[in-house]
Amino acid sequence: MAAGSYHVSRTKPLILQSFLGTCVGVALFDNVAKVGGLIHLLLPEPVSETGDFQPEKYASTGLPLFLEAVCNQGASKNRLKAFLAGGALVGPLEAMDLRLDIGGRTAEKVLQILKAESITVEKSETGGFFTCSLNLNLLDGKCRIEPAQINAASASGEIRLDSVAQIEHAMDTIQPIPQVALKILRLIDNADYDVKVLAQEIRQDQVISARMLKLCNSAAFAGGNRVASLDQAMVILGLHLLVKLVISVAVSEFFSYSGSGYSLCKGGLYHHAVGTAVIAEKLAGYTGCAEPGQAYTAGLLHDIGKVVLDQSIASAYPLFYRRLMEEENSFCDTEQEILGTDHTAVGARLAVKWAFPESLVDIIRNHHAPAKASGDGPLAHVVYLADLLMSRFHSGLELERLNTDSLAASMEAVGLSIEMLPAIVDLIPIGVFDANPEAAIMGQKQEMYRSNL
Repeated sequence: MAAGSYHVSRTKPLILQSFLGTCVGVALFDNVAKVGGLIHLLLPEPVSETGDFQPEKYASTGLPLFLEAVCNQGASKNRLKAFLAGGALVGPLEAMDLRLDIGGRTAEKVLQILKAESITVEKSETGGFFTCSLNLNLLDGKCRIEPAQINAASASGEIRLDSVAQIEHAMDTIQPIPQVALKILRLIDNADYDVKVLAQEIRQDQVISARMLKLCNSAAFAGGNRVASLDQAMVILGLHLLVKLVISVAVSEFFSYSGSGYSLCKGGLYHHAVGTAVIAEKLAGYTGCAEPGQAYTAGLLHDIGKVVLDQSIASAYPLFYRRLMEEENSFCDTEQEILGTDHTAVGARLAVKWAFPESLVDIIRNHHAPAKASGDGPLAHVVYLADLLMSRFHSGLELERLNTDSLAASMEAVGLSIEMLPAIVDLIPIGVFDANPEAAIMGQKQEMYRSNL
């Protein structure tokens, strides 16, 4: 279940599941009517007038809708049992930083509504800092709240630690990002790039062009008319959106080389990358502190080092997980301790090898410590904040524990106060939580296109 959505059903052999960090999950079940469901809530109530309003995102508006849907299926409020989970802190909580307890306030709002409706809370596990999963079995109404654990298959067998030489070999042999994407990255780093040159570069890559046409004609985007050429796609999408899609499609091939190391689900690294890119673009546009297109690209590529280290992490997963979660070490320090390097250093070296713009190399190297970035002012802080928001509000994609020590400083660096954090969360496009990452990139363009057919 993605944030900002709910599912209601009569009894059937189906398990509903939500991975929860700062978000709050609520499961309801009526054992007599055999009706239940689950909702995944992002915030306690609407905050920002510029946000993407969808009532299911908020406890104040989404929970009443969810409750009504359950009752419409035959459930009775006096028989419903409720289960709550999630609501983790965004960062270390101090007396002056109560706004960091967004999840706690969402949980409080849920409890207020349930109490007003006289609905019994059977179990509630909220707070802390870590990801958990809420699982409702629609066959028997049993609900489990569990900490997000390592994959059993990954935990079995002998732990093998790769040498530095093996990691170097992985870096040398990994399939690079397609040339068309690399050329576009260099072009858009220059604000005065020639649109015609950029379009010509896209046309010359037949594989990317074919994938773009397939995406434009997918059921999620196209209506009755077929997009037959890249020129037509450019007219419909606009060059800016087309460029984002080209880079994202090219990068998706690169991320496909990752498996069960950092990723907690199939395609988790890529999904996290796209989500971070979309949020970074939103933040840059909202604050005006960075060029949105550059923010998108930096967000998309910030974690490329993880693809190189993925197999090494998979081989040492139980040790890595224990150091990271149980001993509460920082993410990069844990990588350094086990592998002798970390994904930020490897990513930066890979970016240099592929001749990325220096500004992009700098952000890849310092996205966990944005204050150390040497260039492009607030852009590194934008990417850090986007990475943090994505990891806290869309859990279950990858194993990461981003240090929040830089949160207040990064908010200030982009012209925001810590008091504005809920409003920034409200800016996150709901498409970020979609199962299809490209849907987040398309945004409202899909609706505009369909409405004009």
